Amino acid sequence: MRESRRWPRAVLAVAALTLLALLSACSRGGDAAEEPAPVVIEQPEDEACHLLDPSDAEQSSNDDDVVDCTEEHTARTFVVDTFPAVFADAAYDDSRLGDHVYRQCDPAFADLVGGDESARLRSLLSWVWFRPQEDAWEAGARWFRCDVVGGNDTAVDYRPLPADLDGLLQDRPDEWMACAAGPRLSDAVRVPCSEDHDWRAATTIRLGREGDDYPGDRLAEVRTRDFCRSSISAWLNYPDSYEFGYTWFGEAEWSVGNRRSICWAKTDGAAPPPS
Repeated sequence: MRESRRWPRAVLAVAALTLLALLSACSRGGDAAEEPAPVVIEQPEDEACHLLDPSDAEQSSNDDDVVDCTEEHTARTFVVDTFPAVFADAAYDDSRLGDHVYRQCDPAFADLVGGDESARLRSLLSWVWFRPQEDAWEAGARWFRCDVVGGNDTAVDYRPLPADLDGLLQDRPDEWMACAAGPRLSDAVRVPCSEDHDWRAATTIRLGREGDDYPGDRLAEVRTRDFCRSSISAWLNYPDSYEFGYTWFGEAEWSVGNRRSICWAKTDGAAPPPS
């Protein structure tokens, strides 16, 4: 089966901090046309914390207030940077923007939370990127911001983040690894593996290397199914019978660097930790 899911670590969510547009005008003797002052644009604050939810991540801009990181928060900024000069005349929805952000923020995300590529893909952590509002972009703003969030695009709500994210996934703690509760993976509710569950995101498999062409939807799914069948069998120590599921990703995710699919094992909620 295919479980439809967008890849949360790619270029799917955009948002932004607010801009401050200070407009003033003056006239002399009533015969001069009003002229707005230049737009004043504030770049986001790095290491800032926010209370975001998945609906915020779906928007093209965001002006939620910064909250104290010692208080409850669901997002934390970990990269604030400026697009290079080649994007000076880029359209607001230029697809190259997301490619550039991915190359900057995905390695930074890995450095921050730790763990290997497989663990990060199977975790309940992801990141989203934010850019200026469209009028600020038209006025010349070219910054972007990346936030760690406590969930992915399948989440109904984001989980509060811990105060310290450094190396959080290094030991793959169950409270931040992805499991699912329900008889069928296709409509099971995602839960942390520290809670009762029926499925665990146990392994990932690689479908290609950097530079490889996308194999196409059908071949990507077939390879995922076949690889996951054997991978989960080994993970469960080769039982006589078992159930498995898989999540594979499409061409958009492939184009920004994801070459992995996720393999799910049907468990009793007390399976051994993933290798």
